[in-house]
Amino acid sequence: MKEEIQKFFKGEVFDDEETLKTYSHDASLFEVKPKLVVFPKDQDDLKNLVKFINDNKEKDSSLSLTVRAAGSCMSGGSLNESIIADVSKHMNHLGEIDSNTITTEPGVFYRDFEPKTLEKNLILPCYTASKNLCAMGGMVANNSGGEKTLRYGKMENFILESKVIFSDGNEYTVKPLTRSDLVQKMAQGDFEGNLYKNLFELLESNKEIIEQARPQVSKNSAGYYLWNIWDVKHSVFDINKLIVGSQGTLGVITETKLKLVEVEPVSKLFVVFLPNLSKLSQIVNLILPTTPESIETYDDATLKLAFRFFPEMLRSMKIKNFFKLIVSFIPEAIMILRRGLPKLVLLVEYAGQTEEEVDNKFENLEKLIAPFDYETRQTKSVEEAQKYWTIRRESFNLLRKHVKGSRTAPFVDDVVIRPEDMPEFLPKMRAILDSYKLVYTIAGHAGNGNFHIIPLMNMKDKRNIKVIEEVGEKIYSLVAEYKGSITGEHNDGIVRTPYLNKMYSPEVLELFKKTKDIFDPQNIFNPGKKVGMTIDYWEGHLNIEK
Repeated sequence: MKEEIQKFFKGEVFDDEETLKTYSHDASLFEVKPKLVVFPKDQDDLKNLVKFINDNKEKDSSLSLTVRAAGSCMSGGSLNESIIADVSKHMNHLGEIDSNTITTEPGVFYRDFEPKTLEKNLILPCYTASKNLCAMGGMVANNSGGEKTLRYGKMENFILESKVIFSDGNEYTVKPLTRSDLVQKMAQGDFEGNLYKNLFELLESNKEIIEQARPQVSKNSAGYYLWNIWDVKHSVFDINKLIVGSQGTLGVITETKLKLVEVEPVSKLFVVFLPNLSKLSQIVNLILPTTPESIETYDDATLKLAFRFFPEMLRSMKIKNFFKLIVSFIPEAIMILRRGLPKLVLLVEYAGQTEEEVDNKFENLEKLIAPFDYETRQTKSVEEAQKYWTIRRESFNLLRKHVKGSRTAPFVDDVVIRPEDMPEFLPKMRAILDSYKLVYTIAGHAGNGNFHIIPLMNMKDKRNIKVIEEVGEKIYSLVAEYKGSITGEHNDGIVRTPYLNKMYSPEVLELFKKTKDIFDPQNIFNPGKKVGMTIDYWEGHLNIEK
């Protein structure tokens, strides 16, 4: 196969064991060895590759294509047994900023993207906590979100237009269509026209089922977003709303035009220490109307970890005046001695045009929270705020470094429930994790009810296969009881596709299959994600270390 592809492919093609081993892994728990790894030079390489797979699919039914960039996916979305196309090497061009928009290829790393936008005082606010690792293609494919999602929403809110190679091997421009545009498109009679026609008919004939399936939480990356495509009220039909978050299962995105927002010059952090979870939803619901940038959280286990590895935590902050930084922790130490370790820490970030505007928000929040008699802090500088953000962002890396014989095990890492359900849900979830004696921390986006739980596990112990399956089953069943989402940001991939039946009815799962068939009738794009994944496959490809 390598020789056949090299005849038309301008980029590099590899089938050596070292390369195949490297691309058998991403940031997930799985190991899936591909047949081939390619580095496309441009969209023509990808178009020709799709046509080659189409032409040879009957002869070799295992042929498929998964596009990959940073390989930072925690759900196994970038793994595939056939052909992996890494776009980070060549397809990494970033366009110029035009007003508040920018065009990017999928292989651009966010760490290179953000400095360019900041030159114009603009930002893409749906960046992830792993923004130094991830690439733009993965952010679109997973429908990324993060600290600022509470205010600005996820990636789905920022895609204006895209270029996508569909399963016929041709590249198409995908943009919002008016009703009359849609009628014209459906009348074309070609592949593109039939795609729009079949999708429109699917939506129209299943309106009620689709609307009832709409998740009733503020963040969701599970399944295909059929409820978002056809905005009847505004007469806009936009399949970008479906392609975002589809994990490359409907086509290959070669270019995306994104909307940016202005960075507000002043940003400060308000910290609330909760002694228990009983008032959590009440506090969050008091905070939400004050329009914060974000409401982040971490638990007592995370705080213990920060103190346990205090010197290393300080070094990660990269601040020159260590003495001043150490002194800044004295109030927290006194608070813990006086009141005990808080059960949960809330980080409430405000931004505005002036110091006075942000300080007024601080004063307002302090008045709202005063009746609870909770310990609070108002940070006075970026450096002071950084100590809290560092604990939030770096604690798990510390845990991973210092717990020997274990590795990160992301399998229930992204649950979402309504904020009002948090006080009931979180203790129940912790009880499940604790019953298996798992080592873990909890952090997340409290304003969205979105929590990241990534246990550390000994992946040389085959008994953990059963633990992972049982814990996943129990926690996703608990999420379903509260009508939440099994993934708010990290998407389905290998790890969660088998559990989509916890969220969606058999009728909706069948609509997902029909959607996949409309776009990709030969199942050539990233098979097994969103539809068609089984627990048996899941178990058989867990990376149990030798």
